[in-house]
Amino acid sequence: MGKGIAAALVLVLLLVGSPAQADGAPVGQDTAVAQTLGGRELTVTLRRTDGAPAPLQVDVITHVGSPPGTLRLAATPAGESPTSTATIDLRTGPTTAYLRVDRYGPWELELSDGTTSARIPFAVAERVSPAWERTVYGGFVAAGLFLLLSLLLATRSSKLALIPAAALVAALATATTAALLSSTIPPKSTQDKPRPPVNLAVEATATGLVLTLTDSATGRPVDDLQVHHGALIHLAIVSARGTLAHVHPVRTAPGDYRVQFTPTDPGQHTMAAEFTRLGGGQQQVRARVDIAGEQRQPPTPAKGSVTTTPLRAGDPATLTVDFTGPDDLQPWLGMRGHLILTDDTQAVWAHVHAMATTAAAQPDETVAAYPAEVGFTFTFPHPGRYRAWFQAERGYEILTIPATFDVAP
Repeated sequence: MGKGIAAALVLVLLLVGSPAQADGAPVGQDTAVAQTLGGRELTVTLRRTDGAPAPLQVDVITHVGSPPGTLRLAATPAGESPTSTATIDLRTGPTTAYLRVDRYGPWELELSDGTTSARIPFAVAERVSPAWERTVYGGFVAAGLFLLLSLLLATRSSKLALIPAAALVAALATATTAALLSSTIPPKSTQDKPRPPVNLAVEATATGLVLTLTDSATGRPVDDLQVHHGALIHLAIVSARGTLAHVHPVRTAPGDYRVQFTPTDPGQHTMAAEFTRLGGGQQQVRARVDIAGEQRQPPTPAKGSVTTTPLRAGDPATLTVDFTGPDDLQPWLGMRGHLILTDDTQAVWAHVHAMATTAAAQPDETVAAYPAEVGFTFTFPHPGRYRAWFQAERGYEILTIPATFDVAP
């Protein structure tokens, strides 16, 4: 019986030792958010924190064309005053700042360049053990206690040792069953209930655009947008001449988003805003707005060429863009490339992605190792003329190649 008890002890130690390592797993994950702050196109990455209190690393990538300056960052618990601040000098490429979080729950990262401010919501999540995990740990701990009691009674040659021995077997069986069934138990959903669609109102100001998001059912400000493909809102703006601006409005208050935008030609602009609401899925909302200004020279297209398979309505087509040069493209907004499409009637708006990787951990923009040739697949819904803009990143510069396609019936 002594050898059997010793073997059981070794089994318990092995079983207890393995799950204990999972208890130290990092809490949360990295969150990258694109921000068009003032005249700067930034990518702000909040690195995951291991609980609280803990340091919060914030990486800010400044893209080519952004003016120099300083950026003030502040970590603020929701509804309170900042607990830590930092200031960084903006330059092309990545810059790192360190803040500190001292509690769990909702927070905001405040960004300010002295003129324009943004507030990025994030959460410091406390690790909550699921019921099956608590059952596994509890079963193993109970098994260990029953084993010690059995050893103590066995040394006294007491038949009572059979009682804790039986309890030991039951505890091990319970813990093992919970561990084996853990993969079949779905995690608790964070989406407490479905959300109705969002209404969008756009106003042009002297310096840009103001986007007001309201709940279509209650009319209240919408403040539950989730980071989707590296941004809270992806806003594509197209002028009458066919110039594209792909920007990412900053959140200034619940339901209030703003972006500095200088048109290349005044007049009516059409736009499509893409975002994801907690429990509401992805949504695209379109708008038209008249923007005043002076005629300006449109941005110079990037060097490259576009080739396609035959374009017929209803048939999947492959559109390939070659940005020329070495294979050193960087992922932008988590993707290797972007394709924005619209037809002359504005009935079709599409935003197509070329994935950077299918891995769970997406690379950030410091990785420069992707082919210069990027392929997209798209099915044109009806014949006619389409405008397209292919986008990628190289050397922290957003490259855009426009193209026009005639799609046959």
